[in-house]
Amino acid sequence: MSVRRLSPNQPASFAFSPATLKAAKAWMANFPAGKQQSAVVPTLWLVQKQEGWISEPAIRAVAELLGMPVIRVLEVATFYTMFMLEPVGDVALVQVCGTTPCQTRGSEGLMAVCKRKFGAQNHRSADGKFYWQEVECLGACSNAPMAAINDYYYEDLTPESFEKLLDDFAAGKKPKPGSAIGRQGSAPEGGPLTLTDAKLFDGSLGKKIKIPNLPPKPGKPAKAPA
Repeated sequence: MSVRRLSPNQPASFAFSPATLKAAKAWMANFPAGKQQSAVVPTLWLVQKQEGWISEPAIRAVAELLGMPVIRVLEVATFYTMFMLEPVGDVALVQVCGTTPCQTRGSEGLMAVCKRKFGAQNHRSADGKFYWQEVECLGACSNAPMAAINDYYYEDLTPESFEKLLDDFAAGKKPKPGSAIGRQGSAPEGGPLTLTDAKLFDGSLGKKIKIPNLPPKPGKPAKAPA
């Protein structure tokens, strides 16, 4: 397991926004009195959505809100790689999957694009807009290679389509997530090969099926079929 440390550059303070505090208290209300620390993961996630990353002052604020030792919150924040421990790009956090299925389908080409455009991974780009890193399996192996950008998956990428995607983000656009080749979910390229009859899903077959009258159970009156 890699060692994850807080950034050496920390803000002077942190404050919950009204929306973040309201959402955090809603999570806390899901747990019995005295067990509010069970909301530490969603609360940290809300902080990250507010700030883009988890700072040391934010960790202290979460600990105070949940009534738990600071070290316990620090342990959670540094254990889960979903929490960013240094400032990320103002426009996009780009996480390129480098696990075997994506690697064999060309993820190294996607990483080469990131290196050329933004520099070394785990650092903000020179303009502060982007932050990229290689990550382990993101669970979209059938649609490899892919990358997570901010909150969404972008799949079936090529270096060319990936670079255009990043350029769109840089231009302030909001590209539609999903498959770059129009794949339906994880279906084969070109469309599904099985269960292609629409009548299997639109309910029309169900209208033709007749339910037989079943004999009543002993001592109970017969019921009409549904």
